Amino acid sequence: MAKRQFKSESKRLLELMINSIYTHKEIFLRELISNASDAIDKLCYISLTDDKVGLTRDDFKITIVADKEKRTLTISDNGVGMTADELESNLGVIARSGSLKFKKEMDDTAEDIDIIGQFGVGFYSAFMVAAKVTVVTRAYGEDNASKWESKGADGYTITSVDCEHRGPGTEIVIDLKENTEEENYDTYLEEYTLTSLIKKYSDYVRWPIVMDVTKSRQVETDEVDDDGNKKKEWEDYTETEVINSRVPIWQRPKNEVTDEECAEFYKEKFFDQTDPVSVLRVSAEGLVSYKAMLFIPGAAPFDYFTREFKAGLQLYSSGIMIMEHCSDLLPEHFRFVRGVVDSQDFSLNISREMLQHDRQLKVIRTNIEKRIKTELKKLMESDMDKYRLFYKAFGVQLKYGIANGYGMNRDLLADLLMFYSSSAEKLIPIADYIKDMPEEQKFIYYASGENIALLDKLPQAEQVRDKGFDIFYLTDEVDEFVIRMLGKFEEKDFRSVVDGDLELDTDEDKKEIEQQESDNKDVLDFVRDSLDGKVAAVRLSTKLKSHPVSLAAQGEISLEMERYFKSMQAQQGGDMFGEMKAQRVLELNVNHPSFTVLKDAFENNKEKAAKYAEVLYGQALLSAGVPLEDPSEFSELVSSLLFG
Repeated sequence: MAKRQFKSESKRLLELMINSIYTHKEIFLRELISNASDAIDKLCYISLTDDKVGLTRDDFKITIVADKEKRTLTISDNGVGMTADELESNLGVIARSGSLKFKKEMDDTAEDIDIIGQFGVGFYSAFMVAAKVTVVTRAYGEDNASKWESKGADGYTITSVDCEHRGPGTEIVIDLKENTEEENYDTYLEEYTLTSLIKKYSDYVRWPIVMDVTKSRQVETDEVDDDGNKKKEWEDYTETEVINSRVPIWQRPKNEVTDEECAEFYKEKFFDQTDPVSVLRVSAEGLVSYKAMLFIPGAAPFDYFTREFKAGLQLYSSGIMIMEHCSDLLPEHFRFVRGVVDSQDFSLNISREMLQHDRQLKVIRTNIEKRIKTELKKLMESDMDKYRLFYKAFGVQLKYGIANGYGMNRDLLADLLMFYSSSAEKLIPIADYIKDMPEEQKFIYYASGENIALLDKLPQAEQVRDKGFDIFYLTDEVDEFVIRMLGKFEEKDFRSVVDGDLELDTDEDKKEIEQQESDNKDVLDFVRDSLDGKVAAVRLSTKLKSHPVSLAAQGEISLEMERYFKSMQAQQGGDMFGEMKAQRVLELNVNHPSFTVLKDAFENNKEKAAKYAEVLYGQALLSAGVPLEDPSEFSELVSSLLFG
């Protein structure tokens, strides 16, 4: 029996595959089950027109047998089998696929036959765990069987086997490699491991995958207890069971699947204890055909905002899981969505573990993005309670979707955003804010700060409140970036109550404040100089009503943005943003008694006036939620003015 050699290019490919192509060795079982499923597909198709097959759809199955004593794992099927020539052609030359050839030969009436293995390389993944692989196969219509044996890249043998007692089909026997410190190959003989891998990768193969599983039962013994009853004890026994579910829930018609079944599938599949707020069913046909079942969660996983969280949809090809987390199917701003996508149209690379970034993938991604957006908008309009539940968990993700793309996704995401309304005292969509705006209101007013309680007492907001206008309270670090990226919404500009002109003053008000600033220029310049670079300007404010002082910023960087940059530097380390500081502006209320006291001190006691300037600046910092640089020094300063 002469050993045959793989073609030189096939030998190199086999060596590469064994050592590096597959990331996880465990997927060898998926590949062999896929091949077995293909073989059954072929014979099932033949049986449609050939009565001699003698098998019905209910007769086909894939069998898994683990022998711990011999350290062998056997995968067998009663599919079409292979002749000796086909063994040579399909297994002697890597990447020569019998499945692909068969699919090309099928006529137009066989469109519903899915052939998974189109590249002919998955079989060789067995050598990642096998010291030797033996294939015994009998082709449909042949009297004898053939045996193919190989220990890897060194070559293979093909012999004839007298096997009249068995019908058509293929049996693959894997002699496992010896265990090493790094790899425990015996794990692939364990019932739990095999069951888990079948459930993980091959749960939706259309043919039953059967295996002997261990169970326990109570049996009577010959011993009796004190009451004369026979004692019972537990014993283990084996029973052949179908391991895979076979029909994916996403492949079943919508009218056959209840909302409760979808929710249970989601919770079991994605390890969530809460129901999703929405379920999307997609069935697309055309240039790219696929089915998808997508879930919008109602709560964030515990690791969602960590680097350990793996985003992406589960990707299937004809019921075989290809990737557990295919992030390329989801845009970053919708990374919270969970679900599955199943298509025959993916172009798979040699390992089936990574997708080529081809046209089909981009089409599906774009369609999924549109469907998610439509579903979220529908949820917002039809069930605000559920949408708020979702938004509480993932609203910040939508915001980062706008900020991280420098506004590129604002048209897609803007109408999904909600902010806290000072009037409604809850989160509301931007469109609802605009709908309730008085006719004379020009802008969407907002204020940024650490929390609602602080913003409720913000001095600069008094003028807006007195007009009866609503204010959006922004409390997430990213909020102000989002507002700046949006610029406007439905032709209404956003305007901060802190920075800039609110355009609420009359011409008379403006003339009056200009005159007052001119009259008090020496005082304002003195306060600025006394603060020694802590502020860029000091001015009188028309926004302040009852408060003596407030802190604002001029230029592109606001106080909230400065706080955000500092927090990011603390998290990332280093000085990634450079000196990103706001140009602070101290605003004084000319009608407050404190200004009268300050002006009097300026005219009579410059040293005391400088202390008043420091106190007013400290008050402004505190009301803006900015920590004092030296609280003890500030306390002593106040004490010296009160009791000095």
